[in-house]
Amino acid sequence: MKYTFAFILSFCALTLFAQKNYFMLVGTYTSAGSEGIYVYDFNTTTAQSKPVSSVKTANPSFLAISPNGKYVYAVNEGADTKIKGGRVASFSFNNITGELVALNNQSSGGNNPCYITTDKAGKWVIVGNYSSGTLAVLPVAKNGILDTAVTKIQHIGQSVNTERQNESHVHSTVLSPDNKFLFVPDLGIDKVMVYRFDNTKGYITAAASPFVMTKPGSGPRHFVFHPNKKYAYLVEELTGGISAYRYMAKSGQLNLIQNISTLPPEYMGNAGSADIHVSPDGKFLYASNRGESNTIAIFSIDKKSGILTSVGHQSTMGKTPRNFNFDPSGNFLLVANQNSDEIVIFKIDRITGLLTDTGKRIAVSKPVCIKWVKRENNQ
Repeated sequence: MKYTFAFILSFCALTLFAQKNYFMLVGTYTSAGSEGIYVYDFNTTTAQSKPVSSVKTANPSFLAISPNGKYVYAVNEGADTKIKGGRVASFSFNNITGELVALNNQSSGGNNPCYITTDKAGKWVIVGNYSSGTLAVLPVAKNGILDTAVTKIQHIGQSVNTERQNESHVHSTVLSPDNKFLFVPDLGIDKVMVYRFDNTKGYITAAASPFVMTKPGSGPRHFVFHPNKKYAYLVEELTGGISAYRYMAKSGQLNLIQNISTLPPEYMGNAGSADIHVSPDGKFLYASNRGESNTIAIFSIDKKSGILTSVGHQSTMGKTPRNFNFDPSGNFLLVANQNSDEIVIFKIDRITGLLTDTGKRIAVSKPVCIKWVKRENNQ
């Protein structure tokens, strides 16, 4: 009886742990009915969700969460014609009630900010500005309020696609796992710029190997590290490629080991590749394709070499999958289909990496970014 009782207690504890709820924050474009950022309660066991709150802010197309979960930062992408240049907005977040409260906003240091991240200590916010080809580092006060930028960098150059690459277009700002290097894919110049990051003063300077070139016309967009910190992967918007790199943590150097297409073999349309993520267990990589494809490309990752092997392609069951993300349990993949106004929830097969449509949907106008915050009062 003691064994049975202990087993029941253990089973109940595991069930309760698995049923933790998280807050899901959704950034949107506000041109067609959306008000700004939306907060949902999401159950990681059932994939059920319900709306909790929202806050008005213009075109919060990318979000970043502070390490302690108490603050949210959003770009205001090309948001307000009355404001010259892009803005970055700061909000306090109540991780018990799910309420957002606006704190302040600052210049993003350029035009049309499209990506934002925080450093590992929560002291700095780094934003990339697409149209102006600039990036900026903003200090964060203890109360989450943003100060004016201490560092601004302007990229200069162009590449072979005359319609999309006549000038620099910074598309993301990604810090290394150790917080020492900053990687900046630039769609306009076909380079991933590499900077040393001074997390005491917020300064960035060119690394020993200051950039890595991509194929001409590829259009570097988003960048992600493998959980083992040995590999990094870049999705290229214009050609639909993924460049896989071996990462040298001491120097910040990237060594190319592979380039592979994200597009289905029979697809002949525009690529429009957008987002890229490695599964929490490090076994699979996923990338989204927009254009007329509207698919998620799925790859297995060789744990010894970092090499990708195509597993398949999953329809996103919607239009324009700009962003997607795993839920905190790693059991579900949620796709923000921008132009069909809903988030589609897929179940992940942990063995094959393949996706199955759960049939669950979250209706929201122009969803383009998904982030997570753990609830303090998990049940």
